Amino acid sequence: MTAADFRRIALSLPQASEAAHMGHPDFRVAGRIFATLGHPRSGWGMVKLTPEQQGFFVRAQPAAFMPVDGGWGRGGATNVRLRTARKGAVREALITAWRNRAPKRLADE
Repeated sequence: MTAADFRRIALSLPQASEAAHMGHPDFRVAGRIFATLGHPRSGWGMVKLTPEQQGFFVRAQPAAFMPVDGGWGRGGATNVRLRTARKGAVREALITAWRNRAPKRLADE
């Protein structure tokens, strides 16, 4: 999994767009961030999951998914180590994060 793969998958989701937040690329739906790239450093991504969803991904691939440090991580923000993550798992995490942040009518489609 590369940053380019992460970006391509994120932008393939309905009404997803790329912007920037605190100097890092982010991916939004209806103006709400569902994922970022390049934080905490190059080669990493982040997906906004619920704590329960985060637990699932961390248990499934502990070398690839880990909670963000601090309160954001306790709330479900999950770092993704791109070089060790399987593409299918990252796709599933991005779709899940997108659904968490998309308006209900769009997510239900």
